[in-house]
Amino acid sequence: QLQLVESGGGLVQPGGSLRLSCVASGFTLDDYAVGWFRQAPGKEREGVSCISSRNSDGSTHYTDSVKGRFTISRDNAKNTVYLQMNSLKPEDTAVYYCAVDGVFRLCSLHARPSYDRWGQGTQVTVSS
Repeated sequence: QLQLVESGGGLVQPGGSLRLSCVASGFTLDDYAVGWFRQAPGKEREGVSCISSRNSDGSTHYTDSVKGRFTISRDNAKNTVYLQMNSLKPEDTAVYYCAVDGVFRLCSLHARPSYDRWGQGTQVTVSS
């Protein structure tokens, strides 16, 4: 069974940190470009960060609002992609999703149709 499962969300105060995990089962995550997306209530889904496949250039990208605060990384042994989120702000509150691109090896922050495998999402709430 091909599956993505996110975890690590929760309630955190402004300025705090969380680390989100995206674990793959049934396939090797390293072979694919992976994106992290988020959706806040009443807003469109937004690309947060992405990492290209290991057999491409492995490049990483971030939306401007999270640059310098969020870091995306891979752990091949655990078949996992992480999103380390520091200095969290209330505007980071959203459901966070990871997705795998089944076509392109270079990732994109746009939720293009080739992102064809999605996790169920994990809630991140930043509030005092």
